[in-house]
Amino acid sequence: MSNQIIQGILLGGYYALIACGLSFMFSVMRIINLAHGSLAVFSAYALWWLASRYHVSPFVGLLIVLPLMAAIGWALQRFLLERSARGGALLPILTTFGLAIVIDNLLFEQFGADTRSLAPYIGSLSYDSWEWPGSIYVGKLAVMMFATAIVLLGGLQLFLTHTRLGRSIRATSEDPDTAGLVGVDARRANAIAAAIAMVTVGLAGAFLGMRATFDPYAGAPQLLFAFEAAVIGGAGSLWGTLIGGIVLALAQTLGAQVHPQGFLIGGHAVFLVVLFVRLSASGLGLRDLLRLGKTS
Repeated sequence: MSNQIIQGILLGGYYALIACGLSFMFSVMRIINLAHGSLAVFSAYALWWLASRYHVSPFVGLLIVLPLMAAIGWALQRFLLERSARGGALLPILTTFGLAIVIDNLLFEQFGADTRSLAPYIGSLSYDSWEWPGSIYVGKLAVMMFATAIVLLGGLQLFLTHTRLGRSIRATSEDPDTAGLVGVDARRANAIAAAIAMVTVGLAGAFLGMRATFDPYAGAPQLLFAFEAAVIGGAGSLWGTLIGGIVLALAQTLGAQVHPQGFLIGGHAVFLVVLFVRLSASGLGLRDLLRLGKTS
Protein backbone atom coordinates (compact mmCIF):
# COMPACT_ATOMS: atom_id res chain seq x y z
CA MET A 1 0.00 0.00 0.00
CA SER A 2 2.85 2.39 0.78
CA ASN A 3 4.17 1.93 -2.76
CA GLN A 4 0.79 2.92 -4.25
CA ILE A 5 0.62 6.00 -2.04
CA ILE A 6 4.10 7.13 -3.08
CA GLN A 7 3.32 6.57 -6.77
CA GLY A 8 0.06 8.46 -6.36
CA ILE A 9 1.79 11.43 -4.75
CA LEU A 10 4.34 11.58 -7.56
CA LEU A 11 1.60 11.33 -10.19
CA GLY A 12 -0.03 14.26 -8.43
CA GLY A 13 2.97 16.32 -9.47
CA TYR A 14 2.03 15.86 -13.12
CA TYR A 15 -1.60 16.74 -12.45
CA ALA A 16 -0.44 19.87 -10.63
CA LEU A 17 1.65 20.81 -13.68
CA ILE A 18 -1.21 20.31 -16.12
CA ALA A 19 -3.63 22.18 -13.82
CA CYS A 20 -1.29 25.06 -13.02
CA GLY A 21 -1.93 27.08 -16.18
CA LEU A 22 -5.68 26.47 -16.02
CA SER A 23 -5.84 27.65 -12.41
CA PHE A 24 -3.55 30.61 -13.11
CA MET A 25 -5.68 31.89 -16.01
CA PHE A 26 -8.84 31.51 -13.98
CA SER A 27 -7.41 33.33 -10.98
CA VAL A 28 -6.18 36.25 -13.10
CA MET A 29 -8.70 36.56 -15.93
CA ARG A 30 -11.63 34.53 -14.61
CA ILE A 31 -11.54 32.47 -17.83
CA ILE A 32 -11.77 28.69 -18.07
CA ASN A 33 -9.59 27.80 -21.03
CA LEU A 34 -11.15 24.73 -22.67
CA ALA A 35 -8.27 24.61 -25.17
CA HIS A 36 -5.87 23.98 -22.29
CA GLY A 37 -5.40 20.25 -22.91
CA SER A 38 -5.17 20.66 -26.69
CA LEU A 39 -2.44 23.29 -26.31
CA ALA A 40 -0.49 20.91 -24.04
CA VAL A 41 -0.72 18.23 -26.71
CA PHE A 42 0.36 20.79 -29.31
CA SER A 43 3.52 21.49 -27.32
CA ALA A 44 4.19 17.75 -27.03
CA TYR A 45 3.90 17.42 -30.81
CA ALA A 46 6.21 20.41 -31.31
CA LEU A 47 8.87 18.75 -29.15
CA TRP A 48 8.35 15.42 -30.90
CA TRP A 49 8.71 17.09 -34.32
CA LEU A 50 11.97 18.74 -33.29
CA ALA A 51 13.30 15.47 -31.86
CA SER A 52 12.26 13.23 -34.76
CA ARG A 53 13.24 15.53 -37.59
CA TYR A 54 16.20 17.49 -36.24
CA HIS A 55 17.35 15.17 -33.42
CA VAL A 56 16.87 17.89 -30.83
CA SER A 57 16.59 16.61 -27.27
CA PRO A 58 13.18 17.42 -25.75
CA PHE A 59 14.92 19.30 -22.94
CA VAL A 60 16.79 21.45 -25.45
CA GLY A 61 13.63 21.73 -27.52
CA LEU A 62 11.93 23.43 -24.57
CA LEU A 63 14.17 26.44 -25.25
CA ILE A 64 12.30 26.79 -28.54
CA VAL A 65 8.84 25.56 -27.60
CA LEU A 66 8.35 27.51 -24.36
CA PRO A 67 8.93 30.94 -26.00
CA LEU A 68 6.58 29.79 -28.78
CA MET A 69 3.92 28.87 -26.22
CA ALA A 70 4.39 32.25 -24.51
CA ALA A 71 3.81 34.00 -27.84
CA ILE A 72 0.71 31.88 -28.43
CA GLY A 73 -0.61 32.82 -24.99
CA TRP A 74 -0.01 36.52 -25.62
CA ALA A 75 -1.74 36.35 -29.02
CA LEU A 76 -4.58 34.25 -27.61
CA GLN A 77 -5.34 36.89 -25.00
CA ARG A 78 -4.92 39.92 -27.28
CA PHE A 79 -6.80 38.68 -30.33
CA LEU A 80 -9.34 36.19 -29.00
CA LEU A 81 -10.03 36.24 -25.28
CA GLU A 82 -9.89 40.01 -24.80
CA ARG A 83 -12.33 40.62 -27.63
CA SER A 84 -14.66 37.74 -26.81
CA ALA A 85 -14.81 38.85 -23.15
CA ARG A 86 -16.69 41.97 -24.28
CA GLY A 87 -19.61 39.71 -25.22
CA GLY A 88 -20.07 38.31 -21.72
CA ALA A 89 -18.61 35.64 -19.47
CA LEU A 90 -19.79 32.71 -21.60
CA LEU A 91 -18.29 33.80 -24.94
CA PRO A 92 -14.59 33.30 -23.99
CA ILE A 93 -15.38 29.75 -22.88
CA LEU A 94 -17.09 29.01 -26.19
CA THR A 95 -14.16 30.61 -28.01
CA THR A 96 -11.62 28.34 -26.32
CA PHE A 97 -13.89 25.34 -26.96
CA GLY A 98 -13.86 26.15 -30.67
CA LEU A 99 -10.09 26.68 -30.54
CA ALA A 100 -9.64 23.22 -29.00
CA ILE A 101 -11.59 21.64 -31.86
CA VAL A 102 -9.47 23.51 -34.42
CA ILE A 103 -6.18 22.47 -32.77
CA ASP A 104 -7.23 18.83 -32.44
CA ASN A 105 -8.23 18.55 -36.08
CA LEU A 106 -5.17 20.39 -37.36
CA LEU A 107 -2.94 18.00 -35.41
CA PHE A 108 -4.86 15.05 -36.80
CA GLU A 109 -4.52 16.35 -40.36
CA GLN A 110 -0.80 16.99 -39.94
CA PHE A 111 0.32 13.95 -37.91
CA GLY A 112 -2.44 11.38 -38.35
CA ALA A 113 -3.99 9.21 -35.68
CA ASP A 114 -0.83 7.33 -34.66
CA THR A 115 0.26 7.71 -31.06
CA ARG A 116 3.59 9.36 -30.36
CA SER A 117 5.93 9.55 -27.40
CA LEU A 118 8.99 11.51 -26.32
CA ALA A 119 10.29 8.57 -24.29
CA PRO A 120 12.66 7.30 -27.05
CA TYR A 121 14.37 10.71 -27.10
CA ILE A 122 15.19 10.99 -23.39
CA GLY A 123 17.19 7.80 -23.04
CA SER A 124 16.98 5.75 -19.88
CA LEU A 125 15.26 8.57 -17.96
CA SER A 126 11.90 7.26 -19.14
CA TYR A 127 12.31 3.99 -17.21
CA ASP A 128 15.14 4.48 -14.69
CA SER A 129 14.21 4.38 -11.02
CA TRP A 130 15.64 4.44 -7.53
CA GLU A 131 15.08 1.56 -5.14
CA TRP A 132 13.91 2.59 -1.69
CA PRO A 133 13.70 0.40 1.41
CA GLY A 134 10.83 -2.04 1.29
CA SER A 135 11.30 -2.87 -2.43
CA ILE A 136 9.76 0.44 -3.45
CA TYR A 137 10.86 1.72 -6.85
CA VAL A 138 10.53 5.43 -7.56
CA GLY A 139 10.86 6.57 -11.16
CA LYS A 140 13.39 9.31 -11.83
CA LEU A 141 11.07 10.99 -14.33
CA ALA A 142 8.22 11.00 -11.79
CA VAL A 143 10.47 12.64 -9.20
CA MET A 144 11.57 15.20 -11.78
CA MET A 145 7.94 16.03 -12.58
CA PHE A 146 7.06 16.44 -8.92
CA ALA A 147 10.10 18.65 -8.27
CA THR A 148 9.29 20.73 -11.35
CA ALA A 149 5.73 21.22 -10.11
CA ILE A 150 6.96 22.48 -6.71
CA VAL A 151 9.54 24.81 -8.28
CA LEU A 152 7.02 26.13 -10.80
CA LEU A 153 4.25 26.74 -8.28
CA GLY A 154 6.67 28.26 -5.77
CA GLY A 155 8.22 30.46 -8.45
CA LEU A 156 4.83 31.71 -9.59
CA GLN A 157 3.83 32.45 -6.00
CA LEU A 158 7.02 34.44 -5.41
CA PHE A 159 6.56 36.23 -8.73
CA LEU A 160 3.00 37.29 -7.89
CA THR A 161 3.93 38.35 -4.37
CA HIS A 162 7.34 39.99 -4.63
CA THR A 163 7.61 41.55 -8.09
CA ARG A 164 6.04 44.71 -9.44
CA LEU A 165 4.68 42.93 -12.50
CA GLY A 166 3.25 40.16 -10.34
CA ARG A 167 1.49 42.67 -8.11
CA SER A 168 0.15 44.38 -11.24
CA ILE A 169 -1.29 41.08 -12.43
CA ARG A 170 -2.89 40.49 -9.02
CA ALA A 171 -4.34 43.99 -8.98
CA THR A 172 -5.76 43.49 -12.46
CA SER A 173 -7.39 40.23 -11.41
CA GLU A 174 -9.06 41.92 -8.43
CA ASP A 175 -10.33 45.07 -10.17
CA PRO A 176 -8.96 46.06 -13.61
CA ASP A 177 -10.71 49.44 -13.58
CA THR A 178 -9.25 50.50 -10.24
CA ALA A 179 -5.86 49.10 -11.22
CA GLY A 180 -5.95 51.30 -14.29
CA LEU A 181 -6.49 54.37 -12.14
CA VAL A 182 -3.14 53.77 -10.41
CA GLY A 183 -1.24 53.28 -13.64
CA VAL A 184 -1.54 49.53 -14.24
CA ASP A 185 -2.01 48.54 -17.88
CA ALA A 186 -4.67 45.85 -17.54
CA ARG A 187 -4.37 44.71 -21.17
CA ARG A 188 -0.62 44.22 -20.82
CA ALA A 189 -0.99 42.45 -17.46
CA ASN A 190 -3.56 40.01 -18.84
CA ALA A 191 -1.49 39.31 -21.95
CA ILE A 192 1.60 38.58 -19.85
CA ALA A 193 -0.44 36.37 -17.52
CA ALA A 194 -1.74 34.39 -20.51
CA ALA A 195 1.83 34.03 -21.80
CA ILE A 196 2.99 32.72 -18.42
CA ALA A 197 0.07 30.28 -18.31
CA MET A 198 1.00 28.94 -21.74
CA VAL A 199 4.60 28.40 -20.62
CA THR A 200 3.30 26.14 -17.86
CA VAL A 201 1.14 24.37 -20.46
CA GLY A 202 4.27 23.81 -22.55
CA LEU A 203 6.04 22.20 -19.61
CA ALA A 204 3.04 19.99 -18.90
CA GLY A 205 2.93 18.94 -22.55
CA ALA A 206 6.60 18.00 -22.42
CA PHE A 207 6.10 15.73 -19.42
CA LEU A 208 2.94 14.30 -20.98
CA GLY A 209 5.00 13.20 -23.97
CA MET A 210 7.80 11.83 -21.77
CA ARG A 211 5.67 9.81 -19.37
CA ALA A 212 3.02 8.48 -21.78
CA THR A 213 1.87 8.38 -25.38
CA PHE A 214 -0.27 11.05 -26.97
CA ASP A 215 -2.36 11.53 -30.09
CA PRO A 216 -4.18 14.51 -31.65
CA TYR A 217 -7.25 13.99 -29.48
CA ALA A 218 -5.45 13.44 -26.17
CA GLY A 219 -6.21 16.99 -25.06
CA ALA A 220 -9.70 16.32 -23.67
CA PRO A 221 -8.57 13.84 -20.96
CA GLN A 222 -5.76 16.20 -19.94
CA LEU A 223 -8.23 19.08 -19.65
CA LEU A 224 -10.48 16.91 -17.48
CA PHE A 225 -7.64 15.94 -15.14
CA ALA A 226 -6.50 19.58 -14.94
CA PHE A 227 -10.02 20.79 -14.19
CA GLU A 228 -10.59 18.17 -11.50
CA ALA A 229 -7.26 18.91 -9.81
CA ALA A 230 -7.94 22.66 -9.90
CA VAL A 231 -11.43 22.29 -8.42
CA ILE A 232 -10.33 19.86 -5.71
CA GLY A 233 -7.51 22.18 -4.66
CA GLY A 234 -9.58 25.33 -5.00
CA ALA A 235 -9.75 27.12 -8.35
CA GLY A 236 -7.28 29.98 -8.44
CA SER A 237 -5.05 28.65 -5.64
CA LEU A 238 -1.54 27.75 -6.81
CA TRP A 239 -0.53 25.60 -3.85
CA GLY A 240 -4.08 24.26 -3.73
CA THR A 241 -3.46 22.99 -7.26
CA LEU A 242 -0.64 20.80 -5.97
CA ILE A 243 -2.83 19.46 -3.18
CA GLY A 244 -5.67 18.88 -5.62
CA GLY A 245 -3.38 17.03 -8.00
CA ILE A 246 -2.10 14.77 -5.23
CA VAL A 247 -5.62 14.03 -3.94
CA LEU A 248 -6.84 13.24 -7.46
CA ALA A 249 -3.87 10.99 -8.17
CA LEU A 250 -4.20 9.15 -4.85
CA ALA A 251 -7.90 8.56 -5.51
CA GLN A 252 -7.08 7.16 -8.94
CA THR A 253 -4.21 5.00 -7.70
CA LEU A 254 -6.15 3.54 -4.78
CA GLY A 255 -9.26 3.10 -6.95
CA ALA A 256 -7.24 1.03 -9.40
CA GLN A 257 -6.44 -1.38 -6.57
CA VAL A 258 -10.15 -1.97 -6.00
CA HIS A 259 -11.36 -2.40 -9.59
CA PRO A 260 -9.75 -2.37 -13.06
CA GLN A 261 -11.88 0.67 -13.96
CA GLY A 262 -11.32 2.24 -10.58
CA PHE A 263 -8.46 4.46 -11.78
CA LEU A 264 -10.83 6.88 -13.48
CA ILE A 265 -13.86 6.18 -11.31
CA GLY A 266 -11.97 6.92 -8.09
CA GLY A 267 -10.76 10.28 -9.36
CA HIS A 268 -14.16 11.29 -10.69
CA ALA A 269 -15.86 10.24 -7.46
CA VAL A 270 -13.54 12.37 -5.30
CA PHE A 271 -14.01 15.31 -7.67
CA LEU A 272 -17.81 15.07 -7.48
CA VAL A 273 -17.73 14.80 -3.68
CA VAL A 274 -15.52 17.87 -3.36
CA LEU A 275 -17.64 19.78 -5.87
CA PHE A 276 -20.82 18.91 -3.96
CA VAL A 277 -19.27 19.98 -0.65
CA ARG A 278 -18.10 23.30 -2.16
CA LEU A 279 -21.51 24.00 -3.65
CA SER A 280 -23.21 23.14 -0.38
CA ALA A 281 -20.83 25.35 1.60
CA SER A 282 -21.46 28.27 -0.75
CA GLY A 283 -25.20 27.79 -0.59
CA LEU A 284 -25.54 27.16 -4.34
CA GLY A 285 -27.75 24.44 -5.67
CA LEU A 286 -28.52 23.17 -9.14
CA ARG A 287 -31.28 25.72 -9.66
CA ASP A 288 -28.92 28.54 -8.69
CA LEU A 289 -26.30 27.33 -11.16
CA LEU A 290 -28.88 27.11 -13.93
CA ARG A 291 -30.14 30.58 -13.06
CA LEU A 292 -26.58 31.94 -13.18
CA GLY A 293 -26.08 30.28 -16.54
CA LYS A 294 -29.20 31.96 -17.94
CA THR A 295 -28.27 35.40 -16.66
CA SER A 296 -24.72 35.15 -18.07
